[in-house]
Amino acid sequence: MEKKIKVTLVRSPFSCDKKQQAVVYALGLHKIRQVKEHTANPCIMGMIAKVSHLVKVEEV
Repeated sequence: MEKKIKVTLVRSPFSCDKKQQAVVYALGLHKIRQVKEHTANPCIMGMIAKVSHLVKVEEV
């Protein structure tokens, strides 16, 4: 069983470049303080690393 993580959008991606905005939307985050649960696989962790200044990550 893989680890689960909660990803919370804490800052707006509006002032970021288009690629970072696309990563935030691909994570399923559209509004500030919105929370999504994902499995901690290398793909998701790479996406989180790209937008680490916009999101908060917690283990479930």
